Amino acid sequence: MNIILLGPPGAGKGTQSGRLVDHHGMRQLSTGDMLRAAVSAKTPIGVKAAEIMDRGELVSDKIVSALIDAELAAMGDDVGAIFDGYPRTSDQAVQLDKILAKHGRNLDHVIELEVNEDALVERITGRFTCAKCGEGYHDQFKLPKVEGVCDKCGNTEFKRRKDDNEEAVRTRMAEYRKKTAPILPFYEDQGIVTRVDGMAGMDEVSASIESVLAR
Repeated sequence: MNIILLGPPGAGKGTQSGRLVDHHGMRQLSTGDMLRAAVSAKTPIGVKAAEIMDRGELVSDKIVSALIDAELAAMGDDVGAIFDGYPRTSDQAVQLDKILAKHGRNLDHVIELEVNEDALVERITGRFTCAKCGEGYHDQFKLPKVEGVCDKCGNTEFKRRKDDNEEAVRTRMAEYRKKTAPILPFYEDQGIVTRVDGMAGMDEVSASIESVLAR
């Protein structure tokens, strides 16, 4: 099964992708992660991408599509894919369909985690992590059991992302809407878009996604 999981920053997309990877053996294909890995490994695609980025230019759709193509070629036929950060334009959506068809695959579902912007701002601005192990916490929803001590590793140092402030969150929300607006009609015409409540509890969101995949 191959799906696109959509959601603005803080909607829980990473958590839900992780659960799909754990429960179904799916592979999360993040174009950002793949690009960094290709550059680090100095693959032919990575070298070309590095040259473009060093010039301060954006990596072309052609290069991003080549990364997706290569990853799918390396995956087993029985491994499903979760596309993260791609496609972001209608042209990329058309290209993804061609790449999937080349590998004997098709896109089964586009699942969007819907959120309330004000509630999402509260969710994001209150989060912090253990500086050592990365365990996540929240000022309101999940404090350490012992104040100032990480539940997981016992560390006493924590950190917050500098961009986890209201202005930055609302900017990221606007950017998300701008990027997803072009592709949703493309997939709605195919009848494969489903929206689930991203503000529900993590287990409830997971159950909603599972019900979509079971169709």
